[in-house]
Amino acid sequence: MDALLENGGSEQSSSPAQSVLRTAQLLYPVVLLLAFVISAGVHTIVTSRTEEELVVPSVKGPGGKPLPVTKRKREQEASEPDDNTGTGGLAWTVFLYLTGAIVLSFVANGATIAAHAVQSSRNDGLDNAWWCGEPTIVYVVGSAFLYLYVLITLFEWRNSPIVVHLIIWVLGLVGEIVVLLALILTIADRRYTTLAPKPDNGLEFWDVVDLGIAGVRLCLVVSLLCLYAAVASRRRLEKRRSHDEEAHRSGADEASPLLNGNGGYHGHGNGHATRTVHYGSTNGNARRNSGRGEQGYQPRDEETAFYRPDKLPHKTWFEYCRGYSVFFPYLWPSKSVRLQLVVLLCFILVILQRVVNILVPAQLGVVTDVFDNNKAGDAVWLELALLILYKLLQGPSGLLGSLRSILWVPVSQHTYRALTTAAFEHVHSLSLDFHLGKRTGEVLSALNKGASINQFLEQVTFQVVPMLVDLLVAIVYFYVRFGPMYALFVSIITFYYLYLTIRMAATRADQRRDMVNADREEEAVKNDSIMSYETVKYFNAERREFERYGNAIKKFQEAEAKVTYGINHMNMAQSVVFMCGLLVALLTCGYQVSRGDRSVGDFVLLVTYLNQLQGPLNFFGTFYRTVQSAMISGERLLELFKIQPTVVDKPGAKPLLGCSGHIKWDNVGFSYDKRRTALHDLSFECKPGTTTAFVGESGGGKSTVFRLMFRYYNCGEGSIEIDGHDVKDLTIDSVRRFIGVVPQDTLLFNETLMYNLKYANPNATDEEVYDACRAAAIHDRILSFPDGYLTKVGERGLRLSGGEKQRVAIARTILKNPKIIMLDEATSALDGETEQKIQSKLISGKFGQDRTLLIIAHRLSTITHADQIIVLHAGTVVERGTHQELLALNGRYAAMWEKHCRAERAAEHARDATRKAKKLLSQANVARPGDVPDGYNSMLSSTILPTAPHSPTATAADTHDSASITSSESSSSSSNEGSSSGSDGTLQDEACEEHHPVDHPGRHLDAPRPPLYSFPSESSAGRSMDIPRFP
Repeated sequence: MDALLENGGSEQSSSPAQSVLRTAQLLYPVVLLLAFVISAGVHTIVTSRTEEELVVPSVKGPGGKPLPVTKRKREQEASEPDDNTGTGGLAWTVFLYLTGAIVLSFVANGATIAAHAVQSSRNDGLDNAWWCGEPTIVYVVGSAFLYLYVLITLFEWRNSPIVVHLIIWVLGLVGEIVVLLALILTIADRRYTTLAPKPDNGLEFWDVVDLGIAGVRLCLVVSLLCLYAAVASRRRLEKRRSHDEEAHRSGADEASPLLNGNGGYHGHGNGHATRTVHYGSTNGNARRNSGRGEQGYQPRDEETAFYRPDKLPHKTWFEYCRGYSVFFPYLWPSKSVRLQLVVLLCFILVILQRVVNILVPAQLGVVTDVFDNNKAGDAVWLELALLILYKLLQGPSGLLGSLRSILWVPVSQHTYRALTTAAFEHVHSLSLDFHLGKRTGEVLSALNKGASINQFLEQVTFQVVPMLVDLLVAIVYFYVRFGPMYALFVSIITFYYLYLTIRMAATRADQRRDMVNADREEEAVKNDSIMSYETVKYFNAERREFERYGNAIKKFQEAEAKVTYGINHMNMAQSVVFMCGLLVALLTCGYQVSRGDRSVGDFVLLVTYLNQLQGPLNFFGTFYRTVQSAMISGERLLELFKIQPTVVDKPGAKPLLGCSGHIKWDNVGFSYDKRRTALHDLSFECKPGTTTAFVGESGGGKSTVFRLMFRYYNCGEGSIEIDGHDVKDLTIDSVRRFIGVVPQDTLLFNETLMYNLKYANPNATDEEVYDACRAAAIHDRILSFPDGYLTKVGERGLRLSGGEKQRVAIARTILKNPKIIMLDEATSALDGETEQKIQSKLISGKFGQDRTLLIIAHRLSTITHADQIIVLHAGTVVERGTHQELLALNGRYAAMWEKHCRAERAAEHARDATRKAKKLLSQANVARPGDVPDGYNSMLSSTILPTAPHSPTATAADTHDSASITSSESSSSSSNEGSSSGSDGTLQDEACEEHHPVDHPGRHLDAPRPPLYSFPSESSAGRSMDIPRFP
C-alpha cells in the first residue's frame, strides 16, 4: 500500500503509526486464515452427524472388538433442499456480490501499487523507484486470496453463509478498522514517502485512492454483517413459525379421522404424509425424482443385501474419518508389545527423515560457501562427507526410508490379517436375509479390499503426512530466508494447488466410483457365468454369456477412459496454478533485483527452491489420486462392514447346556415383508423322540418353520421353546449345536468325502464315519469309488449325483449327533424304501438315541409312520394328527393322499410298460446295447420293429445276448436311486390301497386291476403295435 514507502531497500525511521500499520498488515491475513481453519474444523465436528443415528453394535469381531454399525440417513434429510441457497436466493446472491466486491477492492489495491511503481520508475529511475514494502504486499495479496476462498465456500458449502463466515467478517471488520486508522495517522505524520515531503501540499493522489478503497472495503464488510444479522433473524422467525405450524398440524391430525379423504397435508388417502417411508417403498418426492437418496446411496428400502454407492456421499472430512475409524481397532497391534515398539520406531525414523530433508540443502549451502571462500584442508572433506552422508539417508529409497519399510513389514501383515479376518467373520455373522440377496462376486470383491485399506493407511501415515510437514517447513524456510512476502507466495501456491487437486479429484470421484462399480459388475458377471457353467451349456447360451461379459468390459473401459481424461485435465490445471505463482514470485524478485534490493544469487536460489517445491506438489497431485482410489476401493469393504445382522443374541442370553428335544411353538407369527404374513398363530408341540411331518402346498410356510427353528430369523409374535426355554433367551450358537439340518439342496466343499463328512465333527474317528455312512446307505457306494473316502467331490459336490450328495449330508448330520433333526426334502432323490430305512435309523436304533425328527416331505407315503402330521396352509395349521386320523377327516391331507396314490400307480404302470417294451424289443431282436427305450416313445415300435415275414430267425446266441441285455437293464433299473424300484412301486401302491380303500369305486381291493392297454402277443409280432396312452 502507498502508505509505506521504502527507497533502495533501506527504511527510514518509522513512526508508531507506521509500525502499527505494518504489523496490522502482516497479521491481518494470517489471523483471518488461522481463524477460518480453526472455526471451519470446529464447525465440521460440531455439525457432523451425532451418535443418535448409530445402532448399538451387537456383534463382536476378532479379539472381542465390536464390529462397525450401520449408519442410516435420517429420512427427513431426503426432503431437505439440496442447494446452497439456505438463506434465500436474493440474500445469498447479495452475499456473493458483496464478498466478490471485497476481493475486487484488494485487486484495486494491487493495481494502484503497480501503477504507482511504474510511475515512480519512469520519473525517478529504477534505482530510486518507489517500493511499497513487503507488509503491504502480504496484506493485499494474502487478503485477496483469502476472501477469494471465502467466496468459493459460499458457492460450495450448504446453507451458507454459516457461523464460520460470520467469524471471518467480524475479524475482518476489526482488522480493516485498525488498518484504516493506522493509515490515516501515517498520512497525518507525512512520513510515509521518501520523496521530498512538503507539508503544505496536502493529500496526494495515491493517498486519496488508498483511503477511498479502504473506506469502501470497510463499508462492504459492515454490509455483510448487517445482512447476516437480518438473515439470521429471519431464520429464527421462520423456524419458530414452522414449529408452531407443526404443533398446530399435530393437534389437527389428532382430531381428524383415521382415513382422510383429502390426504391432509402432503398426505395420501390413508393419512400418511408423503415423506413417510413405508416398508419396501419410498414415497418421498425427492427420492422418486432422483432415484436415490441425497447422499448418493440407494434408499434404505431399496437395499437388498449389498448395495453399491454410485455418487459421492455428502460427508464432511470429519464424518469420512469417523467412518474409516471403524478399521482402527483391527489395525493397531494392541496385543503385541513388540509390534507397538516397531510402530514407534518407524515414526521416529519418519521424523529423522524430515530432519535430513532440512539438513541436505543447508549442508549444500555450507559446502558452497567453503568452496566459494577457497578454503582448503580437512574442513572441505569433512563437509563433503557430511553432505554425502545426508544424501545417503535422504528419501524413501535412502537408508532411513529403507529401514522403515523393512521394519513395517510385520506391522503391515498384522493389519491385513486382522482386517481381512474381521471382514470374513463379519460376512459369516450376517443373517440369512443378507445371504439370500447377495451377489457372491460383489461380496468377494469387497472382501479383497482389505489390502486397499491397509495400503491407504500406510500411505497416509508415511507419505502424505510427512509431505505436508515438508511443505510447512518449506514455508517457514522461505519466511526466514527470503521474508514474509515470499513465504506468502509459497503458501498461496501450495494452498491453491492442493485445493485445486482435491476439488477436481472430488468432482472426478463419481467417475472413479463408476469405474470401480463397473469393475465389480464385471467380476460379478464373470463369477455368475462360471458358477452357472452347466446352465449355460444346457441352453447353448455361450454366445449370450460372451456378449454379456463383453458388455461388462466395455462399460468398465468407458468409465476408465473418463477417469483418464479427468486426470489429464487436472494435470493441466495444476501446471497453470503453479506457473502463475512462479511467474508472480519471479517478477517480484526480478523487480527487487533491478532495484538492487536483492542479488542475482537470490534470484537463482529462489528459482531453485521453487522448482524443488514443485516436486512435492506434483507428488501430492499424483498421490492424492492414488489415495482416493484406495479409499473408494475401501468403501466396498466399509459398506460391507456397515451391514448389521438382523438376528443376534440379546443381552444376557444364556447358552443351552443340554437338550432332550422337546419343542413347543405357541402362537408364532412371522413375516419377511410387513405387507405379507408368512406365518400366523402357528402352534404345535413335538415331544422328545417323536417324528413330526409338515406337508402342504408350496409357499405354505414349511421352510419358514425350519428357518425359524434354526434361528435364521426371530419370530415376530409368540414364542418358540426348546425344553421350556424361549430360544430368544438362548444364544444362537448353543441352539444350533443341538439341531441338525439336512437341506434339499446339499452343498459340499471342494474337498475329499472324508473332509466333508468330518466337517460336522472333526474329532470323529474313521470308524464312526463308516458307521454313519452305513446308516445313510452310502458306505458301499463310497468304497466303489477309485479313491474311496479320499475322493474329491468337486465344486459344490457336483461330481456326485443328487442321491449321493443327500446321503452324504445325512451321514454328516448323524456325525453331528444332534437331538433335533430337520429333513427338508432331504431324501427327495432317494427311493421310498431307502428313505424309510434311513428315517427309521435316525429315529431309533444305534444312531437314534430318541431324537426328535422334523420332516418336510412331498412324498406322503414316506411319512405315514410319523407321530403327527401337520398340514400347513397360508402360514397356519389347518389339520393335524396321525396318518389315519387325517384320512378320516377327509380334508386337505386326504385330497393330497389321493393325488399321491394316483401318481404312484401311474408311475408303477409306466415302469411295467417300460419293462414289457424292453422284453418285446429283446424278443424281436431289435434291442441294441445303446437303445434305452423309456416306455413313452413309440418310435421304435412303429418304425423299427420288423414285420414277421422279414424278421430274421434268432439264433440261440442272439437269444442269450438279448436275455442278458434285458436282465442287465432290468437290474440297473431296479437299483436306480433316483426313482422307485419295481418292488418299491408295488409297496407304495399297496400302501395307497391300504390307507385309502375307496380309490376305485365298484372294484374290490382283491380284484385284479384292469390293464391300461394290451401288449400284442408273440403271434402278432408282425403287426404294428398301437402307441400306449397313459392317463
